[in-house]
Amino acid sequence: MSNVTDIDCLLRRFVEEGLSGCGLEIKQRGETLYEGYFGFSDIASGKKVSKASVFRQASLSKLPLYTVLMMLYERGEFLLTDPVSDYFPEWKESKRIVRHTDGSFTIQPTLRPINISDLLTMRCGLPYCNFPAGSEDPVLKAMEKCMKPLWEKGHYTLREHIAVMAEAPLAFEPGEHWLYGFSSELAAGIVEAVSGKAIEEVFRELLFEPLEMEDTGAHYFRDIQERMVTLYQRTEEGELIPAVTPFDEKHIPGPEHQCGWARLFSTVNDYSKLVQMLANGGEYKGKRLMGRKTIDLMRTNVLNQEQLKEFSNGYNAGYGYGYGVRTLLYQGAGHHNGTLQAFGWTGGFGTWCEADPEEGLSIVYMHNLIPSKEEYYHPRIRAAAYGLLR
Repeated sequence: MSNVTDIDCLLRRFVEEGLSGCGLEIKQRGETLYEGYFGFSDIASGKKVSKASVFRQASLSKLPLYTVLMMLYERGEFLLTDPVSDYFPEWKESKRIVRHTDGSFTIQPTLRPINISDLLTMRCGLPYCNFPAGSEDPVLKAMEKCMKPLWEKGHYTLREHIAVMAEAPLAFEPGEHWLYGFSSELAAGIVEAVSGKAIEEVFRELLFEPLEMEDTGAHYFRDIQERMVTLYQRTEEGELIPAVTPFDEKHIPGPEHQCGWARLFSTVNDYSKLVQMLANGGEYKGKRLMGRKTIDLMRTNVLNQEQLKEFSNGYNAGYGYGYGVRTLLYQGAGHHNGTLQAFGWTGGFGTWCEADPEEGLSIVYMHNLIPSKEEYYHPRIRAAAYGLLR
């Protein structure tokens, strides 16, 4: 078995081999098994990574999003079979791309509408289209055309984003394939539609305040911006240089910086409270925030064999996909020393988490790096974390 000294050595090695800095917290049934921070929050100033360091979450923002959605679901606010058009009427007449063997394509009406389940399982049929790239793919080309007025405007609300995307044809029939992307924007819109509140307010009321996540949010407050770790990019020569991401601008308060919905920032300790709540069946410090059976549904694989092929890669080996989360199906495929149906997600700058309800175990690891090299760092963290268990 591993011990805390082994994990210290592992994280220290990450930094010695070229990572700027990182943090890790492992908890089991409310007890902290490990918490450690190594390296620099900012190399130039010599500021070190600490418990107070704030990390960009990127796609790890999806775990709070889909947790909130499942909380609203278990309160009867919607059904997973509800058509998206019940909340966004402009989505009633969806269209899809039909590709032909000669390379041509036609646009035809979908056989059924997109429903909320399609959003939670990433099967709505639209990829991401955050920036103009001049793609020749018919779906992305159409999405870029839809987005052009908003990009020219420079800032836009989530509702405006959802409205213009209703004109884009889907890549396939809803529910037919797994495709990472715009499902999350629609899901965030559903949260706002059923609650009648901005998604940031719902996050605060349902998650951040009950879980005492005082350093987590979408827009800068207090001293968060000063505590944000520097995002580094590793050059081909192995040098770390400060990187610029347009997502940082979305954290600045004010409508002129709005761009759909801002991704979250958090600390390792803050985010660990959320993952520990999920690992403990919906309870935090004796208070129940969501039902255990709802979490069981959340971590149930929904992909068929063909969709699992679309989802699987070296990093996701052994995992399926549930309602907004990756969930472990085969330990051998990914050489995983954890538990079946352990679940979680990852963020594009290097953040990662896993919740294991059978063991009451939560693992939260963070760094901010481009490229994130997740396939190197995260499996090693996972192996060491499970090695702590007796």
